[in-house]
Amino acid sequence: MKKILVTGGLGFIGSHTVVELQNEGFEVVIIDNLSNTSIDVLDKITEITGTKPAFHKVDVRVKSDIKSVFDTHKIDGIIHFAAFKAVGESMNKPLDYYENNLSSLIYLLQEMRDRKLDNFIFSSSCTVYGQANALPITEDAPVKAAESVYGNTKQIGEEIIRDTSNTYKINSIALRYFNPMGAHPSIKIGELPIGVPQNLIPFVTQTAAGIRKELSVFGDDYPTKDGTAVRDYIHVVDLAKAHIAALRRLINKKNKKSFEYFNIGTGKGSSVLEIINAFEKVNNLKLNYKIVGRREGDITAAFADTTIANKELNWKTEIGLEEALESAWKWQQKQSV
Repeated sequence: MKKILVTGGLGFIGSHTVVELQNEGFEVVIIDNLSNTSIDVLDKITEITGTKPAFHKVDVRVKSDIKSVFDTHKIDGIIHFAAFKAVGESMNKPLDYYENNLSSLIYLLQEMRDRKLDNFIFSSSCTVYGQANALPITEDAPVKAAESVYGNTKQIGEEIIRDTSNTYKINSIALRYFNPMGAHPSIKIGELPIGVPQNLIPFVTQTAAGIRKELSVFGDDYPTKDGTAVRDYIHVVDLAKAHIAALRRLINKKNKKSFEYFNIGTGKGSSVLEIINAFEKVNNLKLNYKIVGRREGDITAAFADTTIANKELNWKTEIGLEEALESAWKWQQKQSV
């Protein structure tokens, strides 16, 4: 049984990936500093899978703490989620984002180098493309100057991994996701940001639940079909399964280069207003929203060409937009009880 270290494993994407790892027979070690999640998620994972993963409360910025985890466990692969991830916040706290997102990555890779470990999966982002010249975005699209500090940390992170992989023969994959959303079908785990949400879907659900007075739609003057920004929204379980596919590719030595990267999305773009309308329709309610000015760091449109991921990873999305929005609302209602 392969033992996989998952950093940020109690977060939104991390927790769903841990569930899929355990469902596929992997042994999981989670590290998380609980800065944007709750320890209760560990019990929910256990309820879903019937197996409690090993857990260490560790801040990935503390090199000695990371080392102690590797001293304790024989790790066969790493999936690295732990990072600050809010575009808007990153513009106000650049040094926090660079320290957290880059130092932690370096410390993990140093441990892999020193212990001659292999199989590294990086939680990257479509933000590495900036505003792409053409849509849908393929992996051949140029990586442009980042529109946000967050996006820049993902660009630099990929460069660090590429150089490390080439030099020390570590096989790595960066998954460039688009916009994860939804909740596990059990409704035991989902997206529950601490404080004011930075992403659209939890702000939608919290507004519907009355936690937020109204939803701000950042800009209606983009050159899109309805003037609002367009994104590719992927159900978090589909995204989690992409990590399993990538991990198996590395373990089975099917990778074609020491560092590979794949777009992970649905291949379809939805505008903010389309998301609002679909959410209202599927859940039979009305949202209180208003149009406000554009947000610094946001781009006009981004959605994926997933042809390469579909072929090379033998993976594709299975859950549609409406089902994802319905699960997100069920999850929010459960939190409001």
